[in-house]
Amino acid sequence: MLGEYRAGSGASVITRLRGAWEETRKSYAFIERNWYLTKRYWAWEAVWLTYNIVNALSVTFIAASAQKTIPGVHFTQAQINQFILYLTIGTAIWTFVSVVFDSVTETVTMERWEGTIEYTFMAPVSRMTHMFGSCAFALMHGLVLTAVQLVVVGLFFHLDLGKANWPGAILILAIGSISLIGLGTVSAILPMLFTERGAQMAYIIRAIMLLVSGVYYPVDVLPEWLQAVSRISPTTYTLDGLRQTIQAGMGVGALWYDVWPLLICGAVSVPLGLYIFHRAELFAKRTGRLKRNG
Repeated sequence: MLGEYRAGSGASVITRLRGAWEETRKSYAFIERNWYLTKRYWAWEAVWLTYNIVNALSVTFIAASAQKTIPGVHFTQAQINQFILYLTIGTAIWTFVSVVFDSVTETVTMERWEGTIEYTFMAPVSRMTHMFGSCAFALMHGLVLTAVQLVVVGLFFHLDLGKANWPGAILILAIGSISLIGLGTVSAILPMLFTERGAQMAYIIRAIMLLVSGVYYPVDVLPEWLQAVSRISPTTYTLDGLRQTIQAGMGVGALWYDVWPLLICGAVSVPLGLYIFHRAELFAKRTGRLKRNG
Protein backbone atom coordinates (compact mmCIF):
# COMPACT_ATOMS: atom_id res chain seq x y z
CA MET A 1 0.00 0.00 0.00
CA LEU A 2 2.81 2.39 0.89
CA GLY A 3 4.54 1.67 -2.43
CA GLU A 4 1.31 2.35 -4.33
CA TYR A 5 0.86 5.64 -2.44
CA ARG A 6 4.40 6.73 -3.25
CA ALA A 7 3.96 5.77 -6.89
CA GLY A 8 0.71 7.71 -7.03
CA SER A 9 2.33 10.75 -5.39
CA GLY A 10 5.20 10.61 -7.88
CA ALA A 11 2.78 10.47 -10.80
CA SER A 12 0.84 13.39 -9.33
CA VAL A 13 4.00 15.51 -9.06
CA ILE A 14 4.95 14.69 -12.65
CA THR A 15 1.46 15.60 -13.83
CA ARG A 16 1.64 18.94 -12.03
CA LEU A 17 5.07 19.68 -13.46
CA ARG A 18 3.81 18.90 -16.95
CA GLY A 19 0.81 21.15 -16.40
CA ALA A 20 3.03 23.98 -15.16
CA TRP A 21 5.30 23.55 -18.18
CA GLU A 22 2.33 23.70 -20.56
CA GLU A 23 1.06 26.88 -18.92
CA THR A 24 4.55 28.39 -19.19
CA ARG A 25 4.66 27.59 -22.89
CA LYS A 26 1.26 29.19 -23.39
CA SER A 27 2.42 32.31 -21.55
CA TYR A 28 5.52 32.46 -23.72
CA ALA A 29 3.26 32.35 -26.77
CA PHE A 30 1.72 35.65 -25.65
CA ILE A 31 5.19 37.12 -25.09
CA GLU A 32 6.21 36.09 -28.60
CA ARG A 33 3.01 37.42 -30.13
CA ASN A 34 3.40 40.79 -28.42
CA TRP A 35 6.97 40.96 -29.70
CA TYR A 36 5.74 40.47 -33.27
CA LEU A 37 3.11 43.16 -32.74
CA THR A 38 5.81 45.53 -31.46
CA LYS A 39 7.88 44.91 -34.58
CA ARG A 40 4.83 45.51 -36.76
CA TYR A 41 4.21 48.88 -35.12
CA TRP A 42 7.90 49.82 -34.96
CA ALA A 43 7.18 53.39 -36.12
CA TRP A 44 4.95 53.96 -33.08
CA GLU A 45 7.68 52.52 -30.85
CA ALA A 46 10.17 54.99 -32.33
CA VAL A 47 7.77 57.89 -31.75
CA TRP A 48 7.06 56.82 -28.16
CA LEU A 49 10.77 56.36 -27.40
CA THR A 50 11.63 59.76 -28.85
CA TYR A 51 8.84 61.42 -26.87
CA ASN A 52 10.03 59.85 -23.60
CA ILE A 53 13.65 60.86 -24.20
CA VAL A 54 12.73 64.46 -25.11
CA ASN A 55 10.41 64.69 -22.11
CA ALA A 56 13.11 63.35 -19.80
CA LEU A 57 15.68 65.82 -21.14
CA SER A 58 13.22 68.73 -20.85
CA VAL A 59 12.54 67.94 -17.20
CA THR A 60 16.16 67.23 -16.29
CA PHE A 61 17.36 70.50 -17.79
CA ILE A 62 15.33 72.19 -15.05
CA ALA A 63 17.88 70.89 -12.56
CA ALA A 64 20.80 71.96 -14.74
CA SER A 65 19.40 75.50 -14.94
CA ALA A 66 18.65 75.86 -11.22
CA GLN A 67 21.56 78.26 -10.69
CA LYS A 68 20.29 80.62 -13.38
CA THR A 69 16.56 80.44 -12.68
CA ILE A 70 16.76 81.21 -8.93
CA PRO A 71 18.61 84.54 -8.57
CA GLY A 72 20.45 85.18 -5.32
CA VAL A 73 20.69 81.51 -4.36
CA HIS A 74 24.00 79.70 -4.81
CA PHE A 75 24.09 75.98 -5.53
CA THR A 76 27.28 73.95 -5.53
CA GLN A 77 27.94 71.72 -8.52
CA ALA A 78 27.49 68.67 -6.27
CA GLN A 79 24.01 69.85 -5.29
CA ILE A 80 23.07 70.46 -8.91
CA ASN A 81 24.34 66.99 -9.84
CA GLN A 82 22.21 65.45 -7.10
CA PHE A 83 19.18 67.37 -8.37
CA ILE A 84 19.90 66.14 -11.90
CA LEU A 85 20.12 62.54 -10.66
CA TYR A 86 16.90 63.03 -8.66
CA LEU A 87 14.97 64.08 -11.77
CA THR A 88 16.70 61.47 -13.95
CA ILE A 89 15.47 58.70 -11.67
CA GLY A 90 11.99 60.22 -11.66
CA THR A 91 11.76 60.47 -15.45
CA ALA A 92 13.24 57.00 -15.95
CA ILE A 93 10.80 55.33 -13.56
CA TRP A 94 7.90 57.27 -15.03
CA THR A 95 8.85 55.99 -18.48
CA PHE A 96 8.96 52.46 -17.09
CA VAL A 97 5.59 52.92 -15.37
CA SER A 98 4.02 54.39 -18.52
CA VAL A 99 5.29 51.66 -20.84
CA VAL A 100 4.28 48.80 -18.54
CA PHE A 101 0.92 50.40 -17.75
CA ASP A 102 0.13 51.04 -21.41
CA SER A 103 1.24 47.58 -22.53
CA VAL A 104 -1.01 45.87 -20.00
CA THR A 105 -3.90 48.29 -20.53
CA GLU A 106 -3.80 47.88 -24.31
CA THR A 107 -4.15 44.10 -24.09
CA VAL A 108 -7.78 44.41 -25.14
CA THR A 109 -7.26 47.33 -27.55
CA MET A 110 -4.58 45.52 -29.55
CA GLU A 111 -6.77 42.45 -29.81
CA ARG A 112 -9.53 44.59 -31.30
CA TRP A 113 -7.17 46.22 -33.78
CA GLU A 114 -5.92 42.83 -34.95
CA GLY A 115 -9.41 41.31 -35.07
CA THR A 116 -8.35 38.45 -32.78
CA ILE A 117 -10.14 39.37 -29.57
CA GLU A 118 -12.86 36.74 -29.87
CA TYR A 119 -10.38 34.00 -30.71
CA THR A 120 -8.15 34.90 -27.77
CA PHE A 121 -10.89 35.25 -25.19
CA MET A 122 -12.64 32.06 -26.32
CA ALA A 123 -9.43 29.99 -26.49
CA PRO A 124 -8.89 27.24 -23.88
CA VAL A 125 -6.29 29.32 -22.04
CA SER A 126 -6.72 30.52 -18.49
CA ARG A 127 -6.87 34.26 -18.08
CA MET A 128 -4.04 34.08 -15.56
CA THR A 129 -1.80 32.47 -18.18
CA HIS A 130 -2.85 35.08 -20.74
CA MET A 131 -2.19 38.03 -18.44
CA PHE A 132 1.06 36.56 -17.11
CA GLY A 133 2.49 36.41 -20.62
CA SER A 134 1.26 39.89 -21.49
CA CYS A 135 2.62 41.35 -18.24
CA ALA A 136 5.97 39.61 -18.62
CA PHE A 137 6.41 41.16 -22.05
CA ALA A 138 5.30 44.55 -20.69
CA LEU A 139 8.05 44.42 -18.04
CA MET A 140 10.75 43.48 -20.56
CA HIS A 141 9.48 46.12 -22.98
CA GLY A 142 9.54 48.78 -20.27
CA LEU A 143 13.05 47.85 -19.12
CA VAL A 144 14.47 48.06 -22.64
CA LEU A 145 12.94 51.46 -23.42
CA THR A 146 13.95 52.84 -20.01
CA ALA A 147 17.53 51.61 -20.46
CA VAL A 148 17.78 53.33 -23.86
CA GLN A 149 16.44 56.53 -22.34
CA LEU A 150 18.99 56.42 -19.51
CA VAL A 151 21.84 55.93 -21.97
CA VAL A 152 20.77 58.98 -23.98
CA VAL A 153 20.22 61.14 -20.88
CA GLY A 154 23.63 60.06 -19.60
CA LEU A 155 25.21 61.55 -22.72
CA PHE A 156 23.84 64.99 -21.79
CA PHE A 157 24.44 65.06 -18.04
CA HIS A 158 27.01 63.87 -15.54
CA LEU A 159 25.29 61.28 -13.36
CA ASP A 160 27.02 60.62 -10.04
CA LEU A 161 26.42 56.91 -9.43
CA GLY A 162 29.36 56.26 -7.13
CA LYS A 163 27.13 55.52 -4.11
CA ALA A 164 24.55 53.42 -5.95
CA ASN A 165 23.48 50.13 -4.40
CA TRP A 166 22.43 48.33 -7.59
CA PRO A 167 21.29 45.00 -6.04
CA GLY A 168 18.98 46.94 -3.72
CA ALA A 169 17.69 49.12 -6.57
CA ILE A 170 16.94 46.06 -8.72
CA LEU A 171 15.09 44.40 -5.84
CA ILE A 172 12.99 47.52 -5.19
CA LEU A 173 12.15 47.78 -8.90
CA ALA A 174 11.19 44.09 -9.08
CA ILE A 175 8.86 44.32 -6.07
CA GLY A 176 7.33 47.56 -7.34
CA SER A 177 6.69 46.05 -10.77
CA ILE A 178 4.35 43.45 -9.27
CA SER A 179 2.02 46.12 -7.91
CA LEU A 180 2.21 47.98 -11.21
CA ILE A 181 1.01 44.89 -13.07
CA GLY A 182 -1.97 44.62 -10.72
CA LEU A 183 -3.01 48.23 -11.38
CA GLY A 184 -2.47 47.79 -15.12
CA THR A 185 -4.72 44.74 -15.12
CA VAL A 186 -7.47 46.73 -13.42
CA SER A 187 -7.17 49.54 -15.97
CA ALA A 188 -7.31 47.00 -18.83
CA ILE A 189 -11.01 46.53 -18.18
CA LEU A 190 -11.76 50.08 -19.36
CA PRO A 191 -11.19 49.34 -23.09
CA MET A 192 -13.29 46.23 -22.61
CA LEU A 193 -16.25 47.97 -21.02
CA PHE A 194 -16.07 51.31 -22.83
CA THR A 195 -15.42 50.36 -26.43
CA GLU A 196 -15.31 53.91 -27.80
CA ARG A 197 -12.63 55.61 -25.66
CA GLY A 198 -11.78 53.06 -23.00
CA ALA A 199 -8.03 53.12 -23.66
CA GLN A 200 -7.95 56.90 -23.31
CA MET A 201 -9.95 56.71 -20.08
CA ALA A 202 -7.12 54.73 -18.52
CA TYR A 203 -4.91 57.83 -18.78
CA ILE A 204 -6.66 59.34 -15.77
CA ILE A 205 -5.18 56.61 -13.57
CA ARG A 206 -1.68 57.42 -14.79
CA ALA A 207 -2.32 61.15 -14.35
CA ILE A 208 -3.30 60.68 -10.71
CA MET A 209 -0.22 58.52 -10.12
CA LEU A 210 1.98 61.20 -11.71
CA LEU A 211 0.52 63.87 -9.42
CA VAL A 212 0.74 62.04 -6.09
CA SER A 213 3.74 59.68 -6.46
CA GLY A 214 6.58 62.19 -6.23
CA VAL A 215 7.93 61.66 -9.72
CA TYR A 216 9.40 65.17 -10.02
CA TYR A 217 9.15 66.42 -6.42
CA PRO A 218 8.92 65.02 -2.88
CA VAL A 219 5.42 64.08 -1.78
CA ASP A 220 5.96 66.24 1.32
CA VAL A 221 5.18 69.37 -0.73
CA LEU A 222 1.68 68.12 -1.53
CA PRO A 223 -1.39 69.14 0.48
CA GLU A 224 -2.08 66.74 3.33
CA TRP A 225 -5.07 65.15 1.62
CA LEU A 226 -2.98 64.40 -1.47
CA GLN A 227 -0.21 63.01 0.72
CA ALA A 228 -2.79 60.55 2.03
CA VAL A 229 -3.59 59.52 -1.56
CA SER A 230 0.12 59.11 -2.31
CA ARG A 231 0.37 56.44 0.39
CA ILE A 232 -1.76 54.04 -1.66
CA SER A 233 0.29 54.49 -4.83
CA PRO A 234 3.02 51.83 -5.20
CA THR A 235 4.99 54.20 -7.41
CA THR A 236 5.55 56.44 -4.38
CA TYR A 237 7.43 53.70 -2.53
CA THR A 238 9.24 52.50 -5.64
CA LEU A 239 10.61 55.96 -6.38
CA ASP A 240 11.60 56.61 -2.77
CA GLY A 241 13.35 53.24 -2.52
CA LEU A 242 15.22 53.72 -5.79
CA ARG A 243 16.37 57.22 -4.87
CA GLN A 244 17.59 56.02 -1.50
CA THR A 245 19.47 53.05 -2.96
CA ILE A 246 20.95 54.92 -5.95
CA GLN A 247 21.61 58.38 -4.51
CA ALA A 248 22.42 57.44 -0.91
CA GLY A 249 23.52 53.81 -1.35
CA MET A 250 21.16 52.54 1.35
CA GLY A 251 20.51 48.83 1.67
CA VAL A 252 17.09 47.22 1.37
CA GLY A 253 17.12 46.39 5.07
CA ALA A 254 17.16 50.10 5.88
CA LEU A 255 14.27 50.67 3.46
CA TRP A 256 11.79 48.28 5.00
CA TYR A 257 9.32 51.17 5.27
CA ASP A 258 9.26 51.18 1.43
CA VAL A 259 9.44 47.42 0.95
CA TRP A 260 6.54 46.29 3.10
CA PRO A 261 3.94 48.61 1.47
CA LEU A 262 5.08 47.34 -1.96
CA LEU A 263 4.70 43.74 -0.81
CA ILE A 264 1.19 44.43 0.46
CA CYS A 265 0.26 46.33 -2.73
CA GLY A 266 1.46 43.43 -4.87
CA ALA A 267 -0.27 40.79 -2.77
CA VAL A 268 -3.56 42.70 -2.97
CA SER A 269 -3.52 44.29 -6.44
CA VAL A 270 -2.59 41.25 -8.56
CA PRO A 271 -5.35 38.86 -7.33
CA LEU A 272 -7.82 41.75 -7.20
CA GLY A 273 -6.88 42.81 -10.74
CA LEU A 274 -7.33 39.29 -12.10
CA TYR A 275 -10.69 38.95 -10.35
CA ILE A 276 -11.99 42.30 -11.62
CA PHE A 277 -10.73 41.52 -15.13
CA HIS A 278 -12.52 38.15 -15.04
CA ARG A 279 -15.80 39.72 -13.95
CA ALA A 280 -15.48 42.42 -16.62
CA GLU A 281 -14.75 39.78 -19.26
CA LEU A 282 -17.91 37.84 -18.36
CA PHE A 283 -19.94 41.04 -18.55
CA ALA A 284 -18.42 41.98 -21.92
CA LYS A 285 -19.18 38.54 -23.35
CA ARG A 286 -22.74 38.66 -22.06
CA THR A 287 -23.40 42.12 -23.51
CA GLY A 288 -21.56 41.64 -26.81
CA ARG A 289 -18.85 44.22 -26.13
CA LEU A 290 -15.83 42.12 -27.03
CA LYS A 291 -15.97 42.54 -30.78
CA ARG A 292 -17.70 45.91 -30.86
CA ASN A 293 -15.57 48.89 -31.84
CA GLY A 294 -18.09 51.63 -31.12
